[in-house]
Amino acid sequence: MKKIRAGILGATGMVGQRFITSLEEHPWFEIGALSGSERSEGKKYAESAKWYLSGDMPEDIGNTKVAGMGSDIVEEFDLDIIFSAIPSDVALEIEASFAKKVPLFSNTATYRMFDDVPLIVPEVNPEQLDLTEKQKKNRNWGGFIVTNPNCTTVGLVIPLKPINDAFAIKSLNVATMQALSGAGYDGVPSMAIIDNMVPYIKGEEKKVETEVLKILGSDFDICASCNRVNVMDGHTEAVFVKTEKDFDVEAVRKELLNFKGLPQKLKLPTAPDPVIIVRDEPDRPQPRLDRDKGRGMAVTVGKLEKKGDTLKFTCVSHNTIRGAAGASVLNAELCYKRGLI
Repeated sequence: MKKIRAGILGATGMVGQRFITSLEEHPWFEIGALSGSERSEGKKYAESAKWYLSGDMPEDIGNTKVAGMGSDIVEEFDLDIIFSAIPSDVALEIEASFAKKVPLFSNTATYRMFDDVPLIVPEVNPEQLDLTEKQKKNRNWGGFIVTNPNCTTVGLVIPLKPINDAFAIKSLNVATMQALSGAGYDGVPSMAIIDNMVPYIKGEEKKVETEVLKILGSDFDICASCNRVNVMDGHTEAVFVKTEKDFDVEAVRKELLNFKGLPQKLKLPTAPDPVIIVRDEPDRPQPRLDRDKGRGMAVTVGKLEKKGDTLKFTCVSHNTIRGAAGASVLNAELCYKRGLI
């Protein structure tokens, strides 16, 4: 098949580099353009970007000239879709300029809570993709924007989906221990995090408390406490759920183990199978041991316990793969299968 040509906005950053590695050998998509800021535009990628990931920068990527952020690159490079990893404060106009022409898959927060923009975790709410037609009509766009949620939200809603379906969530408390990579390479100074944790991540708690409800299509009480910890990759979340229906731990365990979403049924290239891994050891999951499960796309759950009327568990997910670039790529794969690309 002729591969779908993808442009990557914000290609020089950490999430942009995750997009590069996700697409380098993708069976359906190929990298058509790498886009960066004015500082990078016109330079070879190797001259404008420091490679943050393990392993060497791919040689072909290093020799690629970085394009600008103007939507004219769609025609210049014959692009079919766009992946965006640009900062939220510049995304409103830039992403819209591209979505007027082609489908855009955004890892950025700017459009997530708009009523006509899908906020998608494909295993959880693929039906929200129907909003793309409403969006195109409302905005008179030739393309559309599909967003994936905050990296913390992704790892949380996947195990919540089968729990909510089976037992109906009444309230949710969550405390997160979030990896440094979620803030970007320069996001947290080393002197601030060594021998320390930071109990504040700007805007993070509100994102969790609002995005979960939009994705699940539910309305229950949520209280989130988000913390930055001295871990490179992998967000850990301690979750406390009250449900409308009674449950026992073994029933919950079975729901999690048996859960398959549409990406698993369609065998999408980036979809992990299983999407939820359940560990029974008392000291798992751990980010260093469990973040790369399912090529970084699975969520690992452990410490399942019933305490009174509350379900307790801990989950770990890879924040820059499942929670960022991999999530957008999976969204694009689902759109391709549904004929939206």
